Amino acid sequence: MRDIASLVREELALPVDPRVAAMAAAIAARYPGSARAVLFYGSCLRETQLDGLMLDFYLIVSDYGDAYPKRWMALANRLIPPNVFPFQAGGLMAKYAVLSESDFHRLNGSETRNVSVWARFAQPSRLVWAVDDTARDKAAAAVARAAPTLLAAAGRLDGESVLDWWRRAFSLTYSVELRAERASRAQSVVDADPDRYRDFGEAAAAAIPVGAPSGGWTRRRIEGKALSIARLAKASLTYAGGIDYLAWKINRHAGTKIEIKPWQRRWPLLAALTLVPRLMRSGAIR
Repeated sequence: MRDIASLVREELALPVDPRVAAMAAAIAARYPGSARAVLFYGSCLRETQLDGLMLDFYLIVSDYGDAYPKRWMALANRLIPPNVFPFQAGGLMAKYAVLSESDFHRLNGSETRNVSVWARFAQPSRLVWAVDDTARDKAAAAVARAAPTLLAAAGRLDGESVLDWWRRAFSLTYSVELRAERASRAQSVVDADPDRYRDFGEAAAAAIPVGAPSGGWTRRRIEGKALSIARLAKASLTYAGGIDYLAWKINRHAGTKIEIKPWQRRWPLLAALTLVPRLMRSGAIR
């Protein structure tokens, strides 16, 4: 059986659409001197037709203070990571989240109850740009922490297959954040590539340290929902057009027909804070 670190390095190095690589380089170019690596992740990894989709990236920087000319942006990223920004290049649309190398390492590990990063990077991703080999190695080492953290947090039930372990683990993480995806999403993620999750699952299980924390999902849900709302509120200040993106994503995943009114674009923070409770009551997001 191969170890989780080698599986992650191999997966991160898989080729991507040249337009994705070009977009990653363009994102990094916006942060000269601080950009360390750019990772591509999300459902678009499985798509060959990228036009009209929203690509997802993580930009890893050396330090928030070096990344932003405005101190309040660095503070926002440090207090409620990550900051998220829209981006367009080569006819494609994207959003990218910004994390420092130290936060990316920490948020992929069991030292945080916040599922946001390790739940995503337990899934497939690609390292599409790196400033040097050191940055590449650090990014890969951080990603290699994600799958063991996720599976350890879920805990394995007696007699549970490795694929069912993954499905249950993802269901738990989806319950923690505000999500517009349908309840079957956790199963479809695994079923899209069962061989990958079987190999990664066995390797990740072997990498779980003795005494790794598990459980605590009630507390995670309370903290996770609150953190999701705080991020939405912050995004209304840092993400141009964030309220429109929120509506687009919910409409796409939940089948709703939300239309943003002019006053909501003018006052996005108030719009987000009033829109989210209504969507939760209707079941559009959970």
